Amino acid sequence: MRAHEAGALHGNDPAPTWLPYPADVNALLEGLWSQTTQRAADGELTVGGVGVTRIAQEIGTPALVVDEDDFRARARRFRAAFAEAFAPHAGASTYYAGKAFLCVAVARWMDEEGLGLDVCTGGELAVALRAGFPGARMALHGNNKSDAEIRRALEAGIGRIVADSLEEIERIAEIAAEAGVRAPIMLRVTTGVEAHTHEFIATAHEDQKFGISISSGLALEAVRRTLARAEHLELIGLHSHIGSQIFDTGGFEVAARRVLDLVARVREELGHTIDHLDLGGGFGVMYNSQHTPSSAESLAAGIAGIIEKQCHELDLPVPHLAFEPGRAIAGPSTQTLYEVGTVKDVHLGGSHHRVYVSVDGGMSDNVRTALYDADYSCLLSSRTSGAVPAIVRVVGKHCESGDIVVKDEYLPADVRRGDLVSVPVTGAYCYSLASNYNHVPRPAVVAVKDGELRTLVRRETEDDLLALDAG
Repeated sequence: MRAHEAGALHGNDPAPTWLPYPADVNALLEGLWSQTTQRAADGELTVGGVGVTRIAQEIGTPALVVDEDDFRARARRFRAAFAEAFAPHAGASTYYAGKAFLCVAVARWMDEEGLGLDVCTGGELAVALRAGFPGARMALHGNNKSDAEIRRALEAGIGRIVADSLEEIERIAEIAAEAGVRAPIMLRVTTGVEAHTHEFIATAHEDQKFGISISSGLALEAVRRTLARAEHLELIGLHSHIGSQIFDTGGFEVAARRVLDLVARVREELGHTIDHLDLGGGFGVMYNSQHTPSSAESLAAGIAGIIEKQCHELDLPVPHLAFEPGRAIAGPSTQTLYEVGTVKDVHLGGSHHRVYVSVDGGMSDNVRTALYDADYSCLLSSRTSGAVPAIVRVVGKHCESGDIVVKDEYLPADVRRGDLVSVPVTGAYCYSLASNYNHVPRPAVVAVKDGELRTLVRRETEDDLLALDAG
């Protein structure tokens, strides 16, 4: 590969085309922050009635700050929207996708708000069981479930296990037979629909690890095998998930048609009526000004219309529907609070320069920028400023050039060491993907509500890290 002068190709101090110059660099962009986030009279950002300076002093930074009222309200809104949209038919259920972010407190919140809970591993199941979440309202996903995970799920009275392959159908049946129970299963099918999202989070096209293909005929065979093991397997229904960070219902229309075509074939060829469909989640959220997500009500109404129309065309009754929002509940409810360290104005040649604002976290608490090329926003949160807006790049403390938290954003030009910066919409897949890269302890997760602050997940310490080192 030929070498080149980095500055000549990478120097780019103008803002990207989608990022508007702010009329007020201190203002909170509507739709980007949780419902209780606001500026206090002195300019400090508050969440749930708690100032960010207090959070930094009592908890330290970085810290993920969860607006509990906002988190619960989003869960209620999705549950109510889908229940109302499908009320004229067999109804709908909403499961919180725990992989977005899960801890004992969040599992209890979801139970109290009447949602089900979707878990993907034995570890997530363990958190749910510690929280006392009812097994009957849980679902176990995963493309490579261990026998131990399947066994534990059955012991917990799991409401459904989502089978991901023909081989897994047989294993679940064998384990259920050993346990003397009848395992409730759904079959995850792939529809050949590729959501318009990053390739790593598009999950319904054929060339990927999840599910059983409809087009190859394997999905119909999976139904046949499940029904043949009826003594130990109860076929609950079919599951289809097309991807993540989806803003409209277009992909659901194609996927639903193909799944319902399979339902019609099962009825015709096998004489069995499938009356439960899970269309997954993946509903998008606003990470910055270029994103325009749909409301829960709009998504629910749109998908309900699609299902009603296609069931009518296929002469099928509208089944019970289930959905699995995770990011859309957890993401916007949470912001990550960092403290600024080094501020560096890097000259790139000519008039080009870039301001690097280094914070005390980074890719160990938010790897999504590096992993998915995700775009985030940020705000100077410990104070307001009258300085002119300047384009900055917020970077982490790790020994990695790709350790970027926010690629491009306007902050006041006088941002300095000791300031607090908040990055919104970090509730989904940030702590869940957190690591100990460079032996950095993972951050604390705190909840704020009505002026009170409490720790959900405590900050890791160096002692925690060393406790695992056998020496």
